[in-house]
Amino acid sequence: MAPPLDCEQILRRQSLRESAARTYARSLPIVPVRARGLTIEGADGRRYLDCLSGAGTLALGHNHPVVLEAIRAVLDSGAPLHVLDLATPVKDAFTTELFATLPRELAEHGKVQFCGPAGTDAVEAALTLVRTATGRDGLMAFTGAYHGMTAGALAASGAARDISVTRLPYPYAYRCPFGTGAAQDTESGGAHTAEHGAELAARWAENALADPKSGVPRPAGMILEPVQGEGGVIPAPDSWLRRMRELTAAHDVPLIVDEVQTGVGRTGAFWAIDHSGIVPDVLVLSKAIGGSLPLAVIVYREELDTWRPGAHAGTFRGNQLAMAAGAATLAYVRENGLAAHAAELGARMLARLRGLAAHHDCIGDVRGRGLMLGVELVDPEGPVGPDGAPPPGSRLAAEVQQQCLDRGLIVELGGRGSAVVRLLPPLTLTDEQADAVLDRLADAIAAAVSPTPGPTGSPLPTMRGTTP
Repeated sequence: MAPPLDCEQILRRQSLRESAARTYARSLPIVPVRARGLTIEGADGRRYLDCLSGAGTLALGHNHPVVLEAIRAVLDSGAPLHVLDLATPVKDAFTTELFATLPRELAEHGKVQFCGPAGTDAVEAALTLVRTATGRDGLMAFTGAYHGMTAGALAASGAARDISVTRLPYPYAYRCPFGTGAAQDTESGGAHTAEHGAELAARWAENALADPKSGVPRPAGMILEPVQGEGGVIPAPDSWLRRMRELTAAHDVPLIVDEVQTGVGRTGAFWAIDHSGIVPDVLVLSKAIGGSLPLAVIVYREELDTWRPGAHAGTFRGNQLAMAAGAATLAYVRENGLAAHAAELGARMLARLRGLAAHHDCIGDVRGRGLMLGVELVDPEGPVGPDGAPPPGSRLAAEVQQQCLDRGLIVELGGRGSAVVRLLPPLTLTDEQADAVLDRLADAIAAAVSPTPGPTGSPLPTMRGTTP
């Protein structure tokens, strides 16, 4: 029998050896050794409900049997694991399954480019593609966006300092950049101001392209997220997305939609663009398409396919294990109606979270789509800003995250001031598991708001029946 692992020593060595840029390990000081579905078990024997899911990568949760079976089949077959961009039966099966899920226009008249195995490289590929096809350099992106950590992706993200990218307002009902914040509209629950803010945002974008004196040359492309994830779980209104599609088409500007986090059923439709019915010129995909392993692609209209061989390349474009796991995941989500399940269960969770908000004035907003949910925490005693909302409750959010961890629940933070508690559970989540997640979150918020002295580090209850 193997000796027990010394968690403290492992964490100490990680702190000494790994860079200051490490992120999740700081707020989640656990040492996972086993995982299945929603559940992670640490080396210390404690169990956790994982609502981070690899930042949305694990559509089926940890170690789903269909994923493991697909990986084992490739390993047992003796097939090469590294093939650059050569054709293989595994790749052919993946692309066939992928195209079966796409909007018809892209499926019938689309091309796929396999990228380096991260979403940020797929974003870089998309930018290279539209710049090559249009002969233009500029880019339109949105406030609050997050597209990755490489240079071009960072330049298109909300925290960028690169002035070569034109920044447009993203419709954010709670903290509306035009001061029509949903926090001020109590009679309609924010619906009126949300519509008004989205309309103003659309007009701003339209003016930037249509006005010859706007100072914005016609760009190579516009890039957007249908739901901003790292930006704070902010769903774009379907009507606004349709306006952006109409606007870019009218001005011959390729529309790039980043579905790295929203894809594969996450928002209650197979792709988040399915809600609005738009078909972009370029679709950026990663995370869940690899079935928990690294994989990233762009799918785009064939008329944009003007770049030369090698215009975007990468040594690890041919990840056979990820393609097998990805094909199995795509098929499982499609065949088992997990997108519809995410829509139904997510709506119930959203309703319960809004009920929780009614009892805590520190919850400024609850929002999301499907199983991509966010709870924005605020400082209710702080000064109301020009957006009509109290300041972000950054310290409270960090305390809630810690209280969640103490209760065996893993959540992520995002948004302005890292004050949005984000829930990204696997699409296999059951009603019972959803209740367990929300019970623990409710307890964590109550404890963070009104801390009471008591024992810490007490054992978590056994989670019988909570693993798919």
